[in-house]
Order: sequence, then C-alpha cells, then structure tokens
Amino acid sequence: MSIFSHIIGQEHAVTEVIRAVQDATSVERTDGAMTHAWLFTGPPGSGRSTLATSFAGALVCSRQGCGECIDCRNVAAGIHPDVEHVIPEGVTYSIKDTTALIERASLLPTKAPWHIIIIEDVDRLTLDAAAVLLKSLEEPPPRTVWMLCAPTSDDVFETIRSRCRLVTLHTPSLDAIAHQLVDRYGIDLPMASFAARVAQGHIGRARALAIDESVRIRRREILDIPTKLNSIGSCYTLATQIVANAEADTDAIVAQLDEQDERDIRVTFGEGAQGSGLKSIERQKRTAIKDFEKRAKTRRRRVLSDQYNRILLDLTGYYRDVLVIQSGSDVELINEEMRAEITNIADRDDTRETLMRIDAIRETRDNLIANVNALSAFESLLTVLRTPALSRISIA
Repeated sequence: MSIFSHIIGQEHAVTEVIRAVQDATSVERTDGAMTHAWLFTGPPGSGRSTLATSFAGALVCSRQGCGECIDCRNVAAGIHPDVEHVIPEGVTYSIKDTTALIERASLLPTKAPWHIIIIEDVDRLTLDAAAVLLKSLEEPPPRTVWMLCAPTSDDVFETIRSRCRLVTLHTPSLDAIAHQLVDRYGIDLPMASFAARVAQGHIGRARALAIDESVRIRRREILDIPTKLNSIGSCYTLATQIVANAEADTDAIVAQLDEQDERDIRVTFGEGAQGSGLKSIERQKRTAIKDFEKRAKTRRRRVLSDQYNRILLDLTGYYRDVLVIQSGSDVELINEEMRAEITNIADRDDTRETLMRIDAIRETRDNLIANVNALSAFESLLTVLRTPALSRISIA
C-alpha cells in the first residue's frame, strides 16, 4: 500500500509530490519537479502535515514510499533519524528555537539521501525568527529539504513564501471522506456519512467519530451544554467537566501512541541483540529514547490543544446551525439530527445573541492559543454562552 493511499481528496497535490519524489531519485534529475523548500497550505483537517510527512517518507524510502518498509514506518512514528517534525510548543517560534533548528538542518543525512525538516504552523514565526529561517532557504544545505505547513499562504511572511514551492490543499468533499471511511475502515455508509458531516470536513475527526462510540458520546455531551446553562454555578461545573474530560481523553490517546513509539524504537535498535558494537547501539538507543520522551511531552500538549479545538468547533457548529434557522436559510444543518432542539434555541434568542456567542467561542480559541488557563477560559466562555450580554464583544 502506497504511503499516499490515506490522503483523501487531494489528487493534484499527491501527483505533484510524487513527481518530485521521482525527480529526486532520478540520476539525471532534469524534470525540475524537486526543490529544497515546500509550503503546504490548507484548512485544518485537510491533511497538509500528513501529506508533508508522507512526502518525507517517500523521499527516504528506497521504493519511493511503499508504506511498509522500516523507513516508511519510522517516518510515520516520528523516529526516523533524517526526518525531523517540528511542532510549536508556544504561541510563536522564538529566534533561539529557529537558530537551533537551522544548525541541525546543516547536518548531512545519516542514512537517507535527504535530511528533511517538517515545520507545522510556520505562520507562528516571529519576524526575527522568519529572518533567521530565510537565510537557510536562500542558501540551503545541499541535502536538506524544508517542508513548511500553514493554513494559507497569506499567513506566511512573503519573504518565506516566495522561496518555497506552494502546494495548496482543500477541504475534501463529504462524499470523499465518507467513502474513504467505508473503503478503508469498513464503516457502514450511514455512519460514515454522519461522521463526515458533523466533522465538517476534518478527516481525522471523521474517522474518530465513525469508529469510536466514546468520541460520539463526548461530542453529544458538548452539544448538550447550551441547554444545561441554567445558572452561573452550572457554567463553572460544566467548565470543570470539559477540562477534566479533555485531559482524560488526551491521556488515553497519547498512551497508545507513546507505547507504540517506544516499541518501535526498541525494535529499530535491536533490543535483545548480541554481538560487537552493542555499546554504540545502546548509546544511540538511549539518545533516541530521550528524544522520544521530549517529543511525547510536546505531543501531549498538541493532543490536548486538539481536544479543546474539537470542543470549540462542535460549539461553533451548533450555533452556526442556530444562525441558519434564524436566518431562514434552507441549507443543511451540521447537526441535522438535533434540528428540533436547535430550533427551540433559535426561536428563544435573537441573531445578535447568536453572533455574540460565536464570537465568544472564537475569542476562547485565541485565549487558549495564548496559553490562558483552560479552566478559566471555559468558565468565561460558558458564562457568555448563558448570558451574551456579559460579553465584552459588541456586535454592530
């Protein structure tokens, strides 16, 4: 199975990177399809970082991305020595972090033809950090490939954008997501269609909804919140539950991923093997495990952030549906199965209040990105969802 087989609805982008892989492995390399810097853009859930990771796997794979060899598996697990996947831990990338990254980028690959660095959310580069990265893009090390990811090209500094080859991804159609769930995971079509619709085009979210009942239960708990905000006290109680559930779900997700990654590391370095050179291998293994532990902490923060974003996305979809009914539009609701309940909310409140609630959700997302305490952020949000007049936001 090709390393690109799980990329949904992005045929044009996959074709472009496959051409680049073929050009990169050609003796003559006359196609011009391969370059040292790439910018993958697309909305959340479109698979921009997944495509970048698959591209990296294909470049280090001797069979151009078979999806089955040790190199492909190690890239997917995040433990390939020549593929570095960088995810921001804070709101921005600092000059210090970017400088250290440039220094690592100058190193030659250890075993593969390329040293590949994938940077997610490159739109978080500060101006000074972008200037540091720009120097490496202008004078790249001979075997280094940069793969940058951002929501849109407009989010990236023009100086960085102009040095990269742009690959634009789009939100895949709901039909494409549903049929992928049916074909790849054996999900029945009604469930697959439901998952695609309520995930609003987010591939990973649709898969989780389709195969895991606990995810569907969590989603329903979030969508029940608007009808449970009966008092200020209930706002604080529900906010506590939201944060506790997000923490628990995060722990469950990362525990499985961490276990698999650690197992892959031990297999890669031949745990239990005997013979000469074992001391050197053991040192390499200890270093790999240390890097894994650091990566695991970063991953937990990322997964927890994803959990909070999921909650906010579900609430945004709920109030979007309220707004659809209030406006008299005949477009399909995201939460069609809740039409009766949502209609009651739409009849009770006015459009102005709905818009204030949606803006409060957006502000909460911004606050979480800025590392505001999650419990405080959700307490504030639910208070505004109950009584929009308490919002500091004014809708003209």
